[in-house]
Amino acid sequence: MTENITARPDSSRRNLALFLTMRGFGAFAAQMLDVAVGWHVYAATGSAMSLGFIGLAQFLPLLVFLHWSGQASDRFDRRKVAAAALLGQAAASLAIFVTALLDAPIWLFYPALFALGSARAFSGPANSALLPEIVDKSAFSRAIAMSTMVFQTATIAGPALGGLLYGAFGIRVFLICVAMAAVAAPLVMAIRWPGAVKERCDFEPAEKSALAGLRYIRSNKVVLGAISLDLFAVLFGGVTALLPIYAHDILMVGPAGLGFLRAAPAMGAILVGLALTVLPLRRRVGPIMFACVAGYGAATVVFALSTHFALSIAALAALGACDVVSMVVRQTLVQLATPNEMRGRVAAVNFLFIGASNQLGEFESGFAAALLGAVGAALFGGVASLVVVVVWAVLFPQLRKADVL
Repeated sequence: MTENITARPDSSRRNLALFLTMRGFGAFAAQMLDVAVGWHVYAATGSAMSLGFIGLAQFLPLLVFLHWSGQASDRFDRRKVAAAALLGQAAASLAIFVTALLDAPIWLFYPALFALGSARAFSGPANSALLPEIVDKSAFSRAIAMSTMVFQTATIAGPALGGLLYGAFGIRVFLICVAMAAVAAPLVMAIRWPGAVKERCDFEPAEKSALAGLRYIRSNKVVLGAISLDLFAVLFGGVTALLPIYAHDILMVGPAGLGFLRAAPAMGAILVGLALTVLPLRRRVGPIMFACVAGYGAATVVFALSTHFALSIAALAALGACDVVSMVVRQTLVQLATPNEMRGRVAAVNFLFIGASNQLGEFESGFAAALLGAVGAALFGGVASLVVVVVWAVLFPQLRKADVL
């Protein structure tokens, strides 16, 4: 186990800088990879369901490795777990490149994407559990906003550059993703571990480990409400999987345009992330969160109906701006309220929910688009997100009335 020892201020600043740099490289590589894979698959198949299976292939590992990923972060050096996951991401990216180079059948992409999702299943809990140990609690909300800002910065540059590079160099963009993930691994190992580490190789039974995290979340109504609100709003309202269809068939802007569409939510998120680092949320966090999730749904409706590239970019930027507030509130609530010795298991459950909203949401979008068309699927998702806000406001009054983090 790791002792709950706060790092000294000098080492804390160094550790946070290394953590944020590692997070930026890893996120940059992941975003470039995602946009390139999405375009490659849709250009080859023209199938919305093929795009949906990209999300499903990356969600399933979160479920399969739920109890191992959380326990690994609670029983081993979290730096080693995060570094190994980054190397796994690099290996999966290399497999995707080889599959594309050999012009293999599209279905062979999905095992490589499953491997990518497996690496992310371990990196998420490890990074989440590590951050509270290298940042003073009084500054943790600001550190979360900084981490979110770094991630969103990477998701602005990553998709845009990934789309441009794919348009110019084709599948060789996957090799850049390999290199960036590999570079990130030694950065996390350079972090000075703030507490003594006593590694254990014994693992709890799967049902006991998974239920420990679930029981904690279930017992805290505010945390449960925050996580589930984000889960269902993004599950229905997410349009990421539909962007290749919009770029190819509706807006007709090519792979470079797809990159800018993928980057647009992060453009809005980075502005709000910057604001939150200077003016962190202090009061009325519950009402603010509900208002922002409602804004997320409304922005999705506008994007669904837009046929103009500029308006689509603006709608996606507004969507990202609203989403980052929900992300900061949720992550701060979950990480600060969880005992250190079980942060990994709780984080694993939290990342399963996040994966359900993002990757499983991509599968839902692909399935809905196959039935309703891309516009119908996006419109349905935006309206469903607004309905979720109303229902959750009734089901979770504690969250709706929450004043401080």
